[in-house]
Amino acid sequence: MYFHLVENNDNFFERVYAVARLIPYGRVTSYGAIAKYLGAARSARMVGWAMNGSGKHEDVPAHRVVNRKGLLTGKHHFQGTNLMQQLLENEGIVVKENQIQDLDKIFWDPMKELS
Repeated sequence: MYFHLVENNDNFFERVYAVARLIPYGRVTSYGAIAKYLGAARSARMVGWAMNGSGKHEDVPAHRVVNRKGLLTGKHHFQGTNLMQQLLENEGIVVKENQIQDLDKIFWDPMKELS
């Protein structure tokens, strides 16, 4: 399962980043889905904190991680007022009023995709 991707001694944030790096172009996942995959189902907020601090890792597509309803709750952590939305739209994802449209069609669940 997951531990083939990173070594067991990596800290939680690094494990979050390893999963986020696997989110395919044009797809999104949620903080909770990453937390559940990492065996920490009640740690969605910790995943959010990890995403907030991911700016120093240019290879982590933090814009592809949204809340469980598809809301761009982390958008204020991106430079510029609409950068998160612009990055998603550049990948063909439709966003209206800070919410991903057709979330069920583009949602990437690491529990299913990486098992």
